Amino acid sequence: MAQKVITLLTDDLDGSEASQTVVFALDGKTYEIDLSDEHATKMREALAPFVGSARKVGGRATIRRLGSSKPAEDTAAIRAWAKENGFDVNDRGRVPANIREAYAKAKTA
Repeated sequence: MAQKVITLLTDDLDGSEASQTVVFALDGKTYEIDLSDEHATKMREALAPFVGSARKVGGRATIRRLGSSKPAEDTAAIRAWAKENGFDVNDRGRVPANIREAYAKAKTA
């Protein structure tokens, strides 16, 4: 049985199709917003004077693109578990959502 999971992002400003999730922080709180390329560019341009004068305190720059809205997991462990439990999983590439879900359920059981 094959499944194809498609994640569509919606621009949080105007409801159009978004292409990325932008992560930013302000006043000690971290936020995420799904934006089109146009809106993401406008946001970055608006913040540029402040970012240019600010001190970097750590972390890494990340932009999550379509289909990558979940945090990274140990894919090697998931693949090993899937093979041991009869799932057909490739040695490379993205691990299908149904296998990740089954792995998560097995870990909580």
